[in-house]
Parts: sequence; structure tokens; C-alpha cells
Amino acid sequence: MTSAETRIKSVVRNCIEKSDGSVQPFLGLEDMASGTGRLLVEDIPMKAADDSLRHYGGDVLFSKLRPYLAKSYAPAVAGTGTGELLVLRPGGEIDSRFLLYVTLSSPWLDWASATSYGSKMPRTSWELMSQYRVWLPPLEEQRRIADFLDAETSRVDRMISLSTRTLGLLAERRDIERSQILRGEGLGGSTATHPVLGDVLASWPILPLKRLLPRIGVGVVVDPSKYFCDVGVPFLRGSNVVGGGFDLTDVRKISEENSRELWRSRLAEGDVVVVRAGDPGRAAVVTAELDGANCASILVLKRGQRIRPKYLESYFNSSLGRAYVDMVRYGAAQEQINVSHVVNFMMPEPSLAEQDIILGQLAEADGPTESLERSLRRMILLLAERRQSLITAAVTGQLDVTTASGRNLTQGV
Repeated sequence: MTSAETRIKSVVRNCIEKSDGSVQPFLGLEDMASGTGRLLVEDIPMKAADDSLRHYGGDVLFSKLRPYLAKSYAPAVAGTGTGELLVLRPGGEIDSRFLLYVTLSSPWLDWASATSYGSKMPRTSWELMSQYRVWLPPLEEQRRIADFLDAETSRVDRMISLSTRTLGLLAERRDIERSQILRGEGLGGSTATHPVLGDVLASWPILPLKRLLPRIGVGVVVDPSKYFCDVGVPFLRGSNVVGGGFDLTDVRKISEENSRELWRSRLAEGDVVVVRAGDPGRAAVVTAELDGANCASILVLKRGQRIRPKYLESYFNSSLGRAYVDMVRYGAAQEQINVSHVVNFMMPEPSLAEQDIILGQLAEADGPTESLERSLRRMILLLAERRQSLITAAVTGQLDVTTASGRNLTQGV
């Protein structure tokens, strides 16, 4: 037999079988990893949902919502899943494991993205995906390809897992080093034990933030979305604040006029903003670029004369600040902290000269670790690209798996 291309609909069916509402294993999109064909959970949660779709062992599930996230999975047993999944049931001419890898390949994902509609929550459909042309070698070769990819992607995944664990260990080590520096261990002198902060230089006053800063407030909380507009100044939300900086990829805007009226939440260079809800406690110093911006539902710590902004940011992003955040955070669905909590957070007050020394020590300690972290993140990115390249080459006939190891397919790994 020779290999040929065929439309996917000629060898695969999209099955829509509604659940009977009984309690069964239920797969949500949040349970599925991107780009790996694996799950993020060890035990699939049980749920009763009338609107869920049934699937069986041998099916392949693919998320039609935001398909660029590449969420696919081949269940071993029957269960149910969200209606945002396409339940693809292979016919006799296509192997289910081969089909899984097809749904993880670049051409499939490109087709899914190209056929998506909707800007905020793009989704494709079986009607559109069914026109995709798949390379279809004989079944025996499909199984060899799947065996090859099982082995090679497992090897890549082990390397990614090791690199990810190493990143975690580096983060732990850096956190310990930063906490020691913030407690004054590099300055010498006797220490006193604080019940929350640990051993801190005895010469430092430990005061509540309300005594160290001129004002602590919060951004717009009541219906901030009514101020969203296309032209104006940045309107920061918690998702824009990352530890020690900002991600402005999806930043909203507020008109200059509305921002001036909402003066209490208007930001100035040197202020420190702290995430209030979701993952509370992350902090960043407002940069010159964001001077005059406004904010929604994040805490605003106004710049004062006694505390360097970067020192305050470092305090919140260390175990010292997190200790207080962990003591007061509340909420099951979405954890949060409030101004009434933060004003009473206790913080050491070194002299300004000592704060400058501490900031220098932090920068010196962070340098080597950040370099290692950048290298590891680049390695993880290259490994993920290698995985994608292997899958794409194998399921499109560009790679002869009977002779290839796949180990030189992607340069730089």
C-alpha cells in the first residue's frame, strides 16, 4: 500500500453523545496540558453535567476553543468532557495514537487557528476541521510512527521536567538568599527574633506600613470595565503585575479625563503596586513609562521619604512579605487581601543608606541565578520546539522513523 492524503472526515467521525447526567469522570479544558497530549491532573475529577459530551477509550479529544493552545488527549477509558471538546473517533484506517499526534502537529494547529472565528474567545468547528487533509500511511506504519513519537517525546518531556524542576530549585535558593539579605545578614550586627519576620537586625525599627508610607489605597474596584476604552493611559489590573515588573501585553486603557477624575488611583513613578486578588502579594515599582497611568482593584502604596520603592517591592516579593499575605488572605474561589490588612503589615526600616546597600546586595545575588534561569527557560523553549518539530515531521511523512532517532532534527538542542 502507498501513502496518500485524504480529508480527515473520511477516516474520523466527530461524535456528539450527551451525558445522561450521572456522576462520571469529567475533563475540563483546565485539566489538559498544552502541546503534550497529557493531563495536568493525576485523578480526573468526578462531575455530573447534563451538557457534557461522552467519550470512550480510543477516541481523541481536541479543544475547539482557542485551538492554538494545542490541547489534545486520548482517553484510555470512558468518561465525559466539556462541550468545547471535539470528540474524534477514528475509523478502521487510522490509528488513534497516530491521530492524537496529528492533532498536536503544526499543520493541524495552523488549520484550526485559520478556521477559528471570534476575537476574544476564538473557536473552530468540526465542519471546518473536517476539511483538513491528513497524510495517511498504512496502519502498520502509523503504529511505528506512534511508537517512535511515544519514545522520543517522552525523552524530551523528561528533559523539560528536569529543567523545570531545576528552575524551581533555583527560585527557592534565590528566595532564601533574598530573605537573608532583607533581614540584614550581610550587614553584621546582633539580631532579634521577630515572630513573623524571623531574625532581623536588632538596630532596625519594625513598624507597620501605615507609619512608613504617606498613603496606602486601592485602585478602582466598582465596575472598572465601564472605564475601558481604546485610547488613553494604561489602566493596570492584577494580571499586568508580575513579581518585580509589568506585563503590558493585554493592558487596558482609560481616558485621560477619567483618569484625572479618579485621582486616588492614579499612579506616579516610584509608587509600588501590589496584587490584591487572585494571587495576592506580587509587587512592582511604577516605572517612568507608567507615570500617570491608573489602576483597577490593585493596591497602591504611594512613594514616601523613608522607604526606597525597590526595597518595598523586594519586601513584598520575598518570604517576609508573603508571610503576612499568607496570614490574612481569604476567599475560596479567589484569594485576596485588603488595604485594612496591608496597612498593618510589619516591615523593618533600615536607614536609607542601609537600604541602598541591601538593594546592591540583592542585585549582586540575583545576577548569576537570573543568568541560569534564562538559560534554562531557553532550553525548555527549544525542547518544546523540538517536540513540535518531531511530531510534525513524523505525521507528515518528512521523517522516516525506521532509520531516524530524531535527535538532530532541531538545531540548538
